[in-house]
Amino acid sequence: MLSTLATLLDRLDSPAMSATRVIQWGCPVPSFGDLSLAQVATVGINPSNLEFMDEAGNELQGAERRFHTLMSLGLDSWGEADARHLETIAHSCRAYFDRNPYDRWFKRLDAVLAGINASYYDSLLHASGLELRACHLDLFPYATACKWTELSGNERLSLLKLAGDTLGHLLRDSPLRLVILNGQSVVRHFEQITGVALSRQEMTSWSLPRRSSQGVIGIAYTGTIDELAGVGLGHRLVVLGFNHNIQSSFGVTSEVLDHIRDWMALAVRRMIR
Repeated sequence: MLSTLATLLDRLDSPAMSATRVIQWGCPVPSFGDLSLAQVATVGINPSNLEFMDEAGNELQGAERRFHTLMSLGLDSWGEADARHLETIAHSCRAYFDRNPYDRWFKRLDAVLAGINASYYDSLLHASGLELRACHLDLFPYATACKWTELSGNERLSLLKLAGDTLGHLLRDSPLRLVILNGQSVVRHFEQITGVALSRQEMTSWSLPRRSSQGVIGIAYTGTIDELAGVGLGHRLVVLGFNHNIQSSFGVTSEVLDHIRDWMALAVRRMIR
């Protein structure tokens, strides 16, 4: 983790990154939760700007802070970061769910993880007897000043190229056996990065109704990988995904969430021995 983090800090200080809409004063976020202890990881696009600032755009301070910034570490640039700063940033990643997690986003996904006996939260693992520790990873480990969907297609591709190998290094050096892709954009970018076309199955019970159309059909994705962006993982990793973004897709009801949770539980039993 520390060597990957050092590389991410170097890239954050590069001229190529300075020309993007990445929040340059916020640290990279290689993981949410302790990757070294996790068996399951959900995967998203990139960290929200709300991991670093409030709704008014003010940097989070004190107990509200989630991740470190140049200001919190007393640095003028990331090039000044030393081993102590790297460990401080890494600790904030490992301890994310023990401090001030962005529950509006993670709690909804955690409810789906319960179907495979997993959770991000230590309190739930102990209180509910769940067995699998989960963490969260992103395809692009830097927060952007705007939503990912507000970036142009060329901007998105450019950013993914700047850090496309990061996820491969993290997966290679982890005990993960399963990754879960949350949303169609994540699935599409994941397939681009890996060069693997995941198996696709329409799920009528996941359909989201729309007044002006037939609705949004649910799609389940399954597959396996042993390499990502040219990085050999050294083991087979099971991949599950769904086209609905659990937090953002309009009309994702509790019933649809239950169907996704139940499908995931069946898929895990079938694909992981």
